[in-house]
Amino acid sequence: MKEQKGFTLIELLAVIVILGIIAAIAIPSITNVINNTRDKAKVAEALQIIDAARLAYADDTSKASWGPGDLTGYVSKLKDNAWTVTLNKSTGIYSITSHDAAKVITSTLTEAEIDAGTATGTTVTEEQLAAKADKK
Repeated sequence: MKEQKGFTLIELLAVIVILGIIAAIAIPSITNVINNTRDKAKVAEALQIIDAARLAYADDTSKASWGPGDLTGYVSKLKDNAWTVTLNKSTGIYSITSHDAAKVITSTLTEAEIDAGTATGTTVTEEQLAAKADKK
């Protein structure tokens, strides 16, 4: 009898099918992890901006609204630079408008609506952001 070397076509096809099944299971999971991480980064950035506004308010209590230019001394290296932070002085609640994190909180918004600041629901409060950040 001669010795057999290599793999048969059936064995190679079985390996390819197994790899295809593994890829079909893994790719959606990896995509979800990437999207969740991206969303958490947006929420964390919005919370960082609100914390910067809180520091700015401690320095100047006459203001109750800040844009990107107002907080350059408090925060840097932001991905989203089209937002406004507002403090409701009667309630003490900080909110951020037109930031990418609004889409994470109210997932029905589109990027264009958030960028334009025209959609309802583009304003989210610090409490909403913190609640989203605490979810795992």
